[in-house]
Amino acid sequence: MHRPAVKRRPARLNSQARASGDGRRALRAAAAALFALLFLTPAGAALAAFGGSAVSSAPAASSAPAASSAPAASSSPSATARSSPGVAAASRPGVAATPTAASRSGGQHATVRRDIAYARVSPSEKLDLYLPATGSAPYPLIVAIHGGGFMAGDKSDSQVAPMLLGLARGYAVASIDYRLSGEAKFPAQIQDVKAAIRWMRANAGRFKLDPAHIAVWGDSAGGNLAALAGTSAGVAALSDPALGNAGQSDAVQAVVDWFGPISMLKVDSDFRASHAGPTGHEAPSSFESQYFGAPVRTVPGKVKAADPITYIGAGDPPFLIDHGTADSTVPVQQSQRLAAALRRVLGPSAVTLRILPGAGHMAPAIYSRANAGAVLDWLDARLR
Repeated sequence: MHRPAVKRRPARLNSQARASGDGRRALRAAAAALFALLFLTPAGAALAAFGGSAVSSAPAASSAPAASSAPAASSSPSATARSSPGVAAASRPGVAATPTAASRSGGQHATVRRDIAYARVSPSEKLDLYLPATGSAPYPLIVAIHGGGFMAGDKSDSQVAPMLLGLARGYAVASIDYRLSGEAKFPAQIQDVKAAIRWMRANAGRFKLDPAHIAVWGDSAGGNLAALAGTSAGVAALSDPALGNAGQSDAVQAVVDWFGPISMLKVDSDFRASHAGPTGHEAPSSFESQYFGAPVRTVPGKVKAADPITYIGAGDPPFLIDHGTADSTVPVQQSQRLAAALRRVLGPSAVTLRILPGAGHMAPAIYSRANAGAVLDWLDARLR
């Protein structure tokens, strides 16, 4: 299927150069509010139930440079959104106060290399790589992509807990950060995701990873990025070769999308139809508008370019999609629409859509050990 060309946009729009001091403070306040919305909920307590794990740290990540010729990263305002005042890790239920908060892998021993730079345009372009103590190398890989409305979140927060259960089954897990909307607008975020995938392929031999068996797994905004990575392999407009490893493929072999926003011009109309959540997603202050740098209604071309449905083709990987009917942040119709579009091209067997009655955004039922185990069963059937 022909993949539409999308005009490339600048890879980096630095809000520090574009916003006044008042604007930066407003952005930080918005990020803090979003963090509170995402983590000061029962979902945090559900993630805490995964328990601690024995994770040993490998040598410093600085010994693992990215294969990139991009310029050195400058200071980034996104760091503020990753550690907003009043929502520090210690204050969020189920999140430890140290970087080992992400090390909730059900007691499974693993080795972790933290803060590996997969590109060098921004200090946000780092990943934590967890290598299992069980299973046989080369290890299939889960790329964990955090949510946070594209404006907050961190690779070591509690959102990665379900993915880390894969360590017990012999999966390696790479939890990635990417430029947030306070630092750079779309398409920088998907460009970073693709750069991370290329970096992992380029370094597969070094870390005993299986470059032919890579899954992306994201929640909320991370679900959008996972789905977009799944349908847009090889789309030049969403990839920045300057981030490094341009000769590597950015294709993945499986996608897990947990309640990601998909068609962002339809969020308000979906909520008007379902009455499951408030409208206002087309307002200039919405996380969607902040992502694009303008009210979504005024940039339909950008919104279409960020929609995974735009790029669906016959060679796309299988998808698993989870969404709750009571989600008041991302309407369930978003996932239903994506699943229907995928099934029309890939066939029903390639798409698993699981609708959870009564479950809200970041519902404990979705993050539960049982549901994460079901996702891993699904991945086992496709990556083993």
